Amino acid sequence: MKKNLLFLLIAGLIIGMISCDEETADLDPVVTDNVITDNISENTTWEEGKTYILGGRIAVLSGVTLSIEPGVIIKGEAGTGTSATALLIARGGKLMAEGTSSKPIIFTTIADEIEPGEVASPNLDPNLNGLWGGLIVLGNAPISADAESVQIEGIPASDQNGLYGGTDATDNSGSIKYISIRHGGANIGEGNEINGLTLGGVGSGTTIEYIEIVSNQDDGIEWFGGTVNVSNALVWNTGDDAIDTDQSWGGTLDNFIIINPGDECFELDGPEGTMEAKHTIKNGSVQALDADGLVDLDANSNVDMDGIYFFDLTVGQDFDQIPTDFTCTFTNFETTLPADTLAVTDFFKDGSDAFVTEVAAGANAVSAEVSEFSNWSWAAVSGALSNF
Repeated sequence: MKKNLLFLLIAGLIIGMISCDEETADLDPVVTDNVITDNISENTTWEEGKTYILGGRIAVLSGVTLSIEPGVIIKGEAGTGTSATALLIARGGKLMAEGTSSKPIIFTTIADEIEPGEVASPNLDPNLNGLWGGLIVLGNAPISADAESVQIEGIPASDQNGLYGGTDATDNSGSIKYISIRHGGANIGEGNEINGLTLGGVGSGTTIEYIEIVSNQDDGIEWFGGTVNVSNALVWNTGDDAIDTDQSWGGTLDNFIIINPGDECFELDGPEGTMEAKHTIKNGSVQALDADGLVDLDANSNVDMDGIYFFDLTVGQDFDQIPTDFTCTFTNFETTLPADTLAVTDFFKDGSDAFVTEVAAGANAVSAEVSEFSNWSWAAVSGALSNF
């Protein structure tokens, strides 16, 4: 009788422990890091609630789709030169990375202690850069270069997954929404860094919206040709240009915020080959702060710009010239100047003062729609948008 009673007590204790473990597992699931060291050669899903580590330069190969669920965090290992980490979507590959306003997808460095469910880093400041590479998306859309397809900057010539450009203007590289890319821009060689988001020959069939770039050592977003449209983009604390366009990008950037780039707020270059597409940049707010310049244009830049507000300017910054090789339009610019003794022509030169209106702080009629960046962006939750 005593042995049976002892057996029942032990059995009850074991059952209770199992039940307790099951309840704990339901409330607090165990999340393990997934280290990615090989190119992605079959359709793959990175699952919500998990953190993935890029162990090197990882390519999503042609014909393959990488799906990233809302709330996933991707961390790049430290590395420079050929060891710089990055996620590269090769021509013919697709990235389906669709976060939400409550569950953004975050690309950051291995040094970041951020966990799924958090937006702001618990241990890194938003001005640290060069700690990993960045996100590179390549497609088959037309580019204006010396050849129909060329090698993207930031990727060694030995890696054929770095080729971009083609003849399909409607090419589809996937869908990218509610993405924050942080602390990147690792250097792979002399003067050759990786941008926060690089778009090479990306076609109009690709969806890119709600994008935040924080503290990249090189440019925030750089387009190399292509036809993709981008909306609701925020670029904060870049080491080089915030917005950079090359090789006759033929799309539109609509509703954007720029905060404190290290070089130009915009560097908008013209075609390098015979293809001559025009891009449009509209509805933006630019807090220049420590930027070297406002808008850097070439004689052959081919762009229309409309509805942009510049503030927190510093003496020496300027809109440097109006392009002469193509008919470009610049309309509805507003600015708040830093001192009563300065004039619009001190900043907006070469006739550009004709389309720029000085306004008092807070009286601007043109700007970005700041509410589009609420909740999900680090800039918003940190208070960096309080003056917008």
